[in-house]
Amino acid sequence: MNELRVESYQDAYAALCEPALRQSLYDAGAVIMDSVLLTLHGTAHKARRQLELRVFRREVLREYEREVFPATLQGTLAPFVAAGRADLVDFGYRVTMNLTADFAGIDRPLGTPAETLKLLELVRTFSEGATLVHSTRDHAEVRVEVEAALGQFVDQFLASSMARRRALLDDGVPPERLDVLTVLLANEDRIDLSDEVLVREIGFYLQAGAHSTANSMVHAVDELFGWLARTPAAAEVRKERLRSEPDFLQRCVHESLRLHPASPVAWRTPVKPVTLRDGRRLEPGDRLVIDLARANCDPSVFGEDAATFNPERKINPQRRIRGRKIYPFGLTFGTGVHLCPGRDLDGGIADDNTSPTHMRGIVTMLVEALLSHGARRDPDMPPIRDQTTQRSNWAQYPVLLEPAG
Repeated sequence: MNELRVESYQDAYAALCEPALRQSLYDAGAVIMDSVLLTLHGTAHKARRQLELRVFRREVLREYEREVFPATLQGTLAPFVAAGRADLVDFGYRVTMNLTADFAGIDRPLGTPAETLKLLELVRTFSEGATLVHSTRDHAEVRVEVEAALGQFVDQFLASSMARRRALLDDGVPPERLDVLTVLLANEDRIDLSDEVLVREIGFYLQAGAHSTANSMVHAVDELFGWLARTPAAAEVRKERLRSEPDFLQRCVHESLRLHPASPVAWRTPVKPVTLRDGRRLEPGDRLVIDLARANCDPSVFGEDAATFNPERKINPQRRIRGRKIYPFGLTFGTGVHLCPGRDLDGGIADDNTSPTHMRGIVTMLVEALLSHGARRDPDMPPIRDQTTQRSNWAQYPVLLEPAG
Protein backbone atom coordinates (compact mmCIF):
# COMPACT_ATOMS: atom_id res chain seq x y z
CA MET A 1 0.00 0.00 0.00
CA ASN A 2 1.30 3.41 -0.98
CA GLU A 3 0.72 6.18 1.58
CA LEU A 4 0.77 9.84 0.64
CA ARG A 5 0.27 12.87 2.86
CA VAL A 6 -1.04 16.40 2.35
CA GLU A 7 -0.48 19.19 4.86
CA SER A 8 -1.31 22.53 3.25
CA TYR A 9 -4.77 24.05 3.64
CA GLN A 10 -5.42 24.11 -0.10
CA ASP A 11 -4.30 20.52 -0.65
CA ALA A 12 -6.30 19.30 2.35
CA TYR A 13 -9.40 21.17 1.21
CA ALA A 14 -9.14 19.74 -2.30
CA ALA A 15 -8.68 16.19 -0.98
CA LEU A 16 -11.69 16.44 1.34
CA CYS A 17 -13.81 17.53 -1.62
CA GLU A 18 -12.63 14.74 -3.94
CA PRO A 19 -15.59 12.37 -4.49
CA ALA A 20 -13.38 9.46 -5.50
CA LEU A 21 -11.75 9.36 -2.05
CA ARG A 22 -13.71 7.45 0.57
CA GLN A 23 -13.45 7.80 4.35
CA SER A 24 -11.09 5.19 5.83
CA LEU A 25 -9.90 6.48 9.21
CA TYR A 26 -12.61 4.56 11.03
CA ASP A 27 -12.14 1.16 9.36
CA ALA A 28 -10.42 -0.10 12.52
CA GLY A 29 -13.47 0.92 14.55
CA ALA A 30 -15.94 -1.01 12.39
CA VAL A 31 -17.50 -2.52 15.51
CA ILE A 32 -19.34 0.80 15.95
CA MET A 33 -18.59 2.65 12.68
CA ASP A 34 -19.31 0.13 9.92
CA SER A 35 -21.87 1.57 7.45
CA VAL A 36 -22.72 4.61 9.60
CA LEU A 37 -23.17 7.97 7.90
CA LEU A 38 -19.55 9.01 8.42
CA THR A 39 -18.15 5.90 6.70
CA LEU A 40 -20.69 5.49 3.90
CA HIS A 41 -19.66 6.50 0.40
CA GLY A 42 -21.38 7.39 -2.84
CA THR A 43 -25.12 7.06 -3.42
CA ALA A 44 -25.78 5.27 -0.11
CA HIS A 45 -24.16 8.13 1.78
CA LYS A 46 -26.06 10.75 -0.21
CA ALA A 47 -29.43 9.11 0.43
CA ARG A 48 -28.94 8.76 4.18
CA ARG A 49 -27.39 12.20 4.60
CA GLN A 50 -30.30 13.88 2.81
CA LEU A 51 -32.69 12.24 5.25
CA GLU A 52 -30.76 13.00 8.40
CA LEU A 53 -29.99 16.60 7.49
CA ARG A 54 -33.68 17.32 8.13
CA VAL A 55 -32.82 17.18 11.83
CA PHE A 56 -30.04 19.75 11.44
CA ARG A 57 -31.93 22.56 9.72
CA ARG A 58 -30.90 25.94 11.10
CA GLU A 59 -34.34 26.75 12.44
CA VAL A 60 -34.22 23.51 14.45
CA LEU A 61 -30.72 24.25 15.72
CA ARG A 62 -31.70 27.77 16.74
CA GLU A 63 -34.59 26.38 18.77
CA TYR A 64 -32.23 24.03 20.59
CA GLU A 65 -29.71 26.78 21.29
CA ARG A 66 -32.28 29.32 22.51
CA GLU A 67 -34.96 27.20 24.18
CA VAL A 68 -33.73 23.70 24.98
CA PHE A 69 -30.03 23.89 25.81
CA PRO A 70 -30.06 26.77 28.36
CA ALA A 71 -32.18 24.73 30.78
CA THR A 72 -30.00 21.66 30.30
CA LEU A 73 -26.88 23.74 30.88
CA GLN A 74 -28.20 25.45 33.99
CA GLY A 75 -29.45 22.22 35.53
CA THR A 76 -26.22 20.33 34.85
CA LEU A 77 -23.90 23.09 36.04
CA ALA A 78 -25.78 23.93 39.27
CA PRO A 79 -24.48 21.00 41.40
CA PHE A 80 -20.90 21.73 40.32
CA VAL A 81 -21.26 25.40 41.27
CA ALA A 82 -22.70 24.38 44.62
CA ALA A 83 -19.70 22.11 45.18
CA GLY A 84 -17.30 24.89 44.12
CA ARG A 85 -15.46 22.67 41.66
CA ALA A 86 -15.84 20.56 38.54
CA ASP A 87 -13.91 18.23 36.31
CA LEU A 88 -14.45 19.78 32.89
CA VAL A 89 -14.27 16.42 31.12
CA ASP A 90 -17.00 14.96 33.31
CA PHE A 91 -19.10 18.14 33.13
CA GLY A 92 -18.69 18.36 29.35
CA TYR A 93 -19.95 14.83 28.79
CA ARG A 94 -22.86 15.25 31.18
CA VAL A 95 -24.09 18.51 29.75
CA THR A 96 -23.88 17.36 26.12
CA MET A 97 -25.28 13.89 26.75
CA ASN A 98 -28.93 14.88 27.01
CA LEU A 99 -28.74 17.23 24.05
CA THR A 100 -27.05 14.61 21.88
CA ALA A 101 -29.61 12.00 22.93
CA ASP A 102 -32.40 14.38 21.89
CA PHE A 103 -30.94 14.74 18.41
CA ALA A 104 -30.23 11.02 18.07
CA GLY A 105 -33.70 10.06 19.30
CA ILE A 106 -32.98 8.26 22.57
CA ASP A 107 -35.57 8.56 25.34
CA ARG A 108 -34.60 8.81 29.01
CA PRO A 109 -37.97 7.96 30.59
CA LEU A 110 -36.72 7.99 34.17
CA GLY A 111 -35.02 11.35 33.86
CA THR A 112 -32.70 10.49 36.73
CA PRO A 113 -28.98 11.24 37.12
CA ALA A 114 -28.35 7.49 37.34
CA GLU A 115 -30.04 6.94 33.99
CA THR A 116 -27.97 9.69 32.39
CA LEU A 117 -24.77 8.29 33.88
CA LYS A 118 -25.56 4.83 32.50
CA LEU A 119 -26.08 6.22 29.02
CA LEU A 120 -22.92 8.27 29.41
CA GLU A 121 -20.94 5.17 30.38
CA LEU A 122 -22.13 3.38 27.24
CA VAL A 123 -21.35 6.36 25.02
CA ARG A 124 -17.82 6.66 26.40
CA THR A 125 -17.30 3.03 25.37
CA PHE A 126 -18.70 3.78 21.90
CA SER A 127 -16.18 6.63 21.59
CA GLU A 128 -13.30 4.30 22.39
CA GLY A 129 -14.47 1.98 19.65
CA ALA A 130 -14.95 4.75 17.09
CA THR A 131 -11.43 6.13 17.63
CA LEU A 132 -9.82 2.70 17.86
CA VAL A 133 -7.20 3.58 15.26
CA HIS A 134 -5.66 6.00 17.80
CA SER A 135 -6.21 3.86 20.91
CA THR A 136 -3.20 2.78 22.97
CA ARG A 137 -5.23 -0.06 24.52
CA ASP A 138 -5.53 -3.63 23.25
CA HIS A 139 -7.84 -3.31 20.25
CA ALA A 140 -9.44 -6.72 20.65
CA GLU A 141 -10.31 -5.91 24.24
CA VAL A 142 -11.92 -2.61 23.24
CA ARG A 143 -14.01 -4.34 20.55
CA VAL A 144 -15.38 -6.82 23.08
CA GLU A 145 -16.33 -3.95 25.39
CA VAL A 146 -18.04 -2.06 22.56
CA GLU A 147 -20.07 -5.11 21.50
CA ALA A 148 -21.24 -5.60 25.08
CA ALA A 149 -22.10 -1.91 25.38
CA LEU A 150 -24.13 -2.00 22.16
CA GLY A 151 -26.16 -4.90 23.54
CA GLN A 152 -26.86 -3.03 26.77
CA PHE A 153 -27.72 0.08 24.79
CA VAL A 154 -30.36 -1.77 22.79
CA ASP A 155 -31.89 -3.41 25.86
CA GLN A 156 -31.93 -0.34 28.09
CA PHE A 157 -32.50 2.55 25.68
CA LEU A 158 -32.84 1.92 21.96
CA ALA A 159 -35.54 -0.78 21.82
CA SER A 160 -38.04 1.25 23.84
CA SER A 161 -37.18 4.45 21.93
CA MET A 162 -37.80 2.66 18.64
CA ALA A 163 -41.08 1.14 19.86
CA ARG A 164 -42.46 4.51 20.96
CA ARG A 165 -41.55 6.20 17.69
CA ARG A 166 -42.94 3.39 15.57
CA ALA A 167 -46.22 3.62 17.47
CA LEU A 168 -46.40 7.37 16.84
CA LEU A 169 -45.62 6.87 13.15
CA ASP A 170 -48.28 4.14 12.85
CA ASP A 171 -50.83 6.46 14.46
CA GLY A 172 -49.82 9.40 12.24
CA VAL A 173 -48.82 11.50 15.24
CA PRO A 174 -46.04 14.00 14.43
CA PRO A 175 -43.09 13.99 16.84
CA GLU A 176 -42.66 16.88 19.23
CA ARG A 177 -39.20 17.39 17.74
CA LEU A 178 -37.69 15.60 14.79
CA ASP A 179 -34.74 13.34 15.57
CA VAL A 180 -32.45 11.01 13.62
CA LEU A 181 -34.12 7.81 14.83
CA THR A 182 -37.59 9.02 13.84
CA VAL A 183 -36.38 10.06 10.38
CA LEU A 184 -34.76 6.69 9.78
CA LEU A 185 -37.75 4.69 11.01
CA ALA A 186 -40.11 6.75 8.84
CA ASN A 187 -38.01 6.03 5.76
CA GLU A 188 -36.95 2.40 6.28
CA ASP A 189 -38.41 1.45 2.90
CA ARG A 190 -36.32 4.10 1.11
CA ILE A 191 -32.84 3.18 2.31
CA ASP A 192 -30.96 -0.05 2.96
CA LEU A 193 -30.78 -0.07 6.75
CA SER A 194 -30.55 -3.31 8.71
CA ASP A 195 -31.27 -3.47 12.43
CA GLU A 196 -27.53 -3.86 13.10
CA VAL A 197 -26.68 -0.75 11.10
CA LEU A 198 -29.47 1.21 12.79
CA VAL A 199 -27.99 0.38 16.20
CA ARG A 200 -24.55 1.53 15.10
CA GLU A 201 -25.93 4.68 13.43
CA ILE A 202 -27.62 5.90 16.59
CA GLY A 203 -24.63 4.88 18.71
CA PHE A 204 -22.38 6.80 16.33
CA TYR A 205 -24.47 9.96 16.67
CA LEU A 206 -24.40 9.72 20.45
CA GLN A 207 -20.65 9.32 20.73
CA ALA A 208 -19.78 11.82 17.99
CA GLY A 209 -21.92 14.57 19.49
CA ALA A 210 -21.00 14.11 23.14
CA HIS A 211 -17.33 13.22 22.63
CA SER A 212 -16.36 15.97 20.20
CA THR A 213 -18.34 18.74 21.91
CA ALA A 214 -17.03 17.92 25.37
CA ASN A 215 -13.42 17.80 24.18
CA SER A 216 -13.80 21.03 22.21
CA MET A 217 -15.11 22.81 25.30
CA VAL A 218 -12.18 21.64 27.46
CA HIS A 219 -9.64 22.71 24.83
CA ALA A 220 -11.27 26.15 24.54
CA VAL A 221 -11.17 26.72 28.30
CA ASP A 222 -7.55 25.55 28.46
CA GLU A 223 -6.54 27.89 25.63
CA LEU A 224 -8.25 30.82 27.35
CA PHE A 225 -6.53 30.07 30.64
CA GLY A 226 -3.18 30.02 28.84
CA TRP A 227 -3.96 33.20 26.90
CA LEU A 228 -4.83 35.09 30.09
CA ALA A 229 -1.78 33.79 31.93
CA ARG A 230 0.70 34.74 29.20
CA THR A 231 0.11 38.47 29.67
CA PRO A 232 -0.82 39.10 33.32
CA ALA A 233 -0.86 42.88 32.83
CA ALA A 234 -3.63 42.58 30.23
CA ALA A 235 -5.55 39.80 31.96
CA GLU A 236 -8.26 41.98 33.49
CA VAL A 237 -8.90 43.82 30.23
CA ARG A 238 -9.14 40.52 28.38
CA LYS A 239 -11.46 39.06 31.00
CA GLU A 240 -13.75 42.04 30.60
CA ARG A 241 -13.84 41.49 26.84
CA LEU A 242 -14.77 37.86 27.39
CA ARG A 243 -17.58 38.94 29.75
CA SER A 244 -18.97 41.81 27.71
CA GLU A 245 -18.40 40.82 24.07
CA PRO A 246 -20.20 37.58 23.16
CA ASP A 247 -18.95 37.76 19.58
CA PHE A 248 -15.37 37.98 20.79
CA LEU A 249 -15.86 34.93 23.02
CA GLN A 250 -17.16 33.03 20.01
CA ARG A 251 -14.04 34.07 18.08
CA CYS A 252 -11.96 32.62 20.92
CA VAL A 253 -13.84 29.34 20.62
CA HIS A 254 -13.37 29.28 16.84
CA GLU A 255 -9.64 29.85 17.30
CA SER A 256 -9.46 26.91 19.70
CA LEU A 257 -11.50 24.73 17.35
CA ARG A 258 -9.00 25.52 14.60
CA LEU A 259 -6.06 24.46 16.77
CA HIS A 260 -7.77 21.32 18.08
CA PRO A 261 -9.67 19.39 15.40
CA ALA A 262 -11.45 16.36 16.88
CA SER A 263 -9.15 14.15 14.84
CA PRO A 264 -5.72 15.53 13.91
CA VAL A 265 -5.85 13.66 10.59
CA ALA A 266 -8.35 12.31 8.10
CA TRP A 267 -7.68 9.20 6.03
CA ARG A 268 -9.01 8.62 2.55
CA THR A 269 -8.73 5.63 0.18
CA PRO A 270 -9.43 6.03 -3.55
CA VAL A 271 -12.24 4.03 -5.12
CA LYS A 272 -10.62 4.70 -8.50
CA PRO A 273 -7.33 6.30 -9.63
CA VAL A 274 -7.04 9.87 -8.36
CA THR A 275 -4.62 12.67 -9.20
CA LEU A 276 -4.08 15.03 -6.29
CA ARG A 277 -3.92 18.79 -6.56
CA ASP A 278 -0.09 18.65 -6.46
CA GLY A 279 0.04 16.08 -9.30
CA ARG A 280 0.74 12.96 -7.27
CA ARG A 281 -1.37 9.92 -8.08
CA LEU A 282 -3.24 7.47 -5.88
CA GLU A 283 -4.48 4.04 -6.89
CA PRO A 284 -7.21 1.94 -5.22
CA GLY A 285 -5.74 0.38 -2.08
CA ASP A 286 -3.48 3.37 -1.40
CA ARG A 287 -3.99 5.68 1.56
CA LEU A 288 -4.05 9.45 1.71
CA VAL A 289 -3.38 11.04 5.09
CA ILE A 290 -4.89 14.53 5.29
CA ASP A 291 -3.12 16.34 8.11
CA LEU A 292 -5.92 18.55 9.42
CA ALA A 293 -3.89 19.85 12.34
CA ARG A 294 -1.13 21.14 10.05
CA ALA A 295 -3.56 22.41 7.42
CA ASN A 296 -5.33 24.44 10.11
CA CYS A 297 -1.97 25.99 10.97
CA ASP A 298 -0.97 26.85 7.41
CA PRO A 299 0.80 30.24 7.70
CA SER A 300 -0.15 31.18 4.12
CA VAL A 301 -3.79 31.16 5.23
CA PHE A 302 -3.75 31.98 8.96
CA GLY A 303 -0.57 34.05 9.28
CA GLU A 304 2.93 33.48 10.60
CA ASP A 305 1.64 32.85 14.13
CA ALA A 306 -0.86 30.25 12.88
CA ALA A 307 0.26 27.65 15.44
CA THR A 308 -0.55 29.91 18.39
CA PHE A 309 -3.85 30.87 20.02
CA ASN A 310 -4.69 34.38 18.88
CA PRO A 311 -8.41 35.24 18.98
CA GLU A 312 -7.65 38.64 17.43
CA ARG A 313 -6.40 36.92 14.28
CA LYS A 314 -7.51 38.53 11.02
CA ILE A 315 -8.40 36.39 8.03
CA ASN A 316 -8.77 38.10 4.66
CA PRO A 317 -12.56 38.03 4.12
CA GLN A 318 -12.07 38.31 0.35
CA ARG A 319 -9.80 35.30 0.01
CA ARG A 320 -11.38 32.13 -1.35
CA ILE A 321 -10.16 28.53 -1.60
CA ARG A 322 -11.82 26.74 -4.51
CA GLY A 323 -14.42 29.51 -4.51
CA ARG A 324 -15.30 29.07 -0.81
CA LYS A 325 -14.57 31.40 2.10
CA ILE A 326 -12.07 30.44 4.79
CA TYR A 327 -13.69 29.86 8.14
CA PRO A 328 -11.93 30.90 11.37
CA PHE A 329 -12.13 27.29 12.63
CA GLY A 330 -10.37 26.04 9.50
CA LEU A 331 -11.15 22.48 8.41
CA THR A 332 -12.02 21.22 11.88
CA PHE A 333 -15.58 20.35 10.83
CA GLY A 334 -14.41 18.98 7.48
CA THR A 335 -15.83 20.05 4.13
CA GLY A 336 -17.39 18.44 1.12
CA VAL A 337 -19.90 15.61 1.46
CA HIS A 338 -18.62 14.70 4.94
CA LEU A 339 -19.00 18.18 6.41
CA CYS A 340 -20.07 17.66 10.03
CA PRO A 341 -23.86 18.14 10.23
CA GLY A 342 -23.48 19.46 13.77
CA ARG A 343 -21.08 22.27 12.81
CA ASP A 344 -23.57 25.11 13.35
CA LEU A 345 -24.84 23.58 16.59
CA ASP A 346 -21.36 23.23 18.09
CA GLY A 347 -19.56 26.25 16.65
CA GLY A 348 -22.44 28.54 15.79
CA ILE A 349 -22.54 30.67 12.65
CA ALA A 350 -19.27 32.33 11.76
CA ASP A 351 -20.56 34.97 9.37
CA ASP A 352 -23.86 36.43 10.58
CA ASN A 353 -23.07 37.96 13.96
CA THR A 354 -25.11 41.07 13.14
CA SER A 355 -28.27 39.01 12.68
CA PRO A 356 -30.86 38.96 15.49
CA THR A 357 -31.01 35.19 15.07
CA HIS A 358 -27.25 34.77 15.31
CA MET A 359 -26.16 31.36 16.61
CA ARG A 360 -23.14 31.39 18.92
CA GLY A 361 -22.95 27.62 19.30
CA ILE A 362 -23.07 25.17 22.18
CA VAL A 363 -19.32 25.28 22.88
CA THR A 364 -19.39 29.07 23.28
CA MET A 365 -22.37 28.81 25.61
CA LEU A 366 -20.55 26.24 27.75
CA VAL A 367 -17.41 28.37 28.00
CA GLU A 368 -19.45 31.48 28.77
CA ALA A 369 -21.29 29.72 31.60
CA LEU A 370 -18.05 28.48 33.15
CA LEU A 371 -16.40 31.91 32.96
CA SER A 372 -19.46 33.52 34.53
CA HIS A 373 -18.78 31.32 37.56
CA GLY A 374 -15.13 32.32 37.73
CA ALA A 375 -13.76 29.03 36.39
CA ARG A 376 -10.05 28.74 37.06
CA ARG A 377 -7.54 25.91 37.26
CA ASP A 378 -7.37 24.05 40.53
CA PRO A 379 -3.81 24.76 41.80
CA ASP A 380 -3.80 21.51 43.77
CA MET A 381 -5.02 19.28 40.95
CA PRO A 382 -3.38 19.89 37.57
CA PRO A 383 -5.11 18.65 34.41
CA ILE A 384 -4.16 15.21 33.08
CA ARG A 385 -3.92 14.13 29.44
CA ASP A 386 -5.72 11.00 28.26
CA GLN A 387 -3.07 8.30 27.89
CA THR A 388 -5.43 5.75 26.30
CA THR A 389 -5.39 7.57 22.95
CA GLN A 390 -2.93 9.25 20.63
CA ARG A 391 -5.41 12.09 20.20
CA SER A 392 -4.87 15.27 22.17
CA ASN A 393 -7.67 14.67 24.67
CA TRP A 394 -7.91 15.33 28.39
CA ALA A 395 -8.60 12.64 30.96
CA GLN A 396 -9.23 15.11 33.78
CA TYR A 397 -9.36 18.89 33.96
CA PRO A 398 -10.24 20.09 37.49
CA VAL A 399 -11.41 23.68 37.91
CA LEU A 400 -12.68 25.77 40.79
CA LEU A 401 -16.03 27.55 40.51
CA GLU A 402 -17.96 30.18 42.44
CA PRO A 403 -21.48 31.59 42.36
CA ALA A 404 -22.11 34.07 39.57
CA GLY A 405 -21.38 37.61 40.67
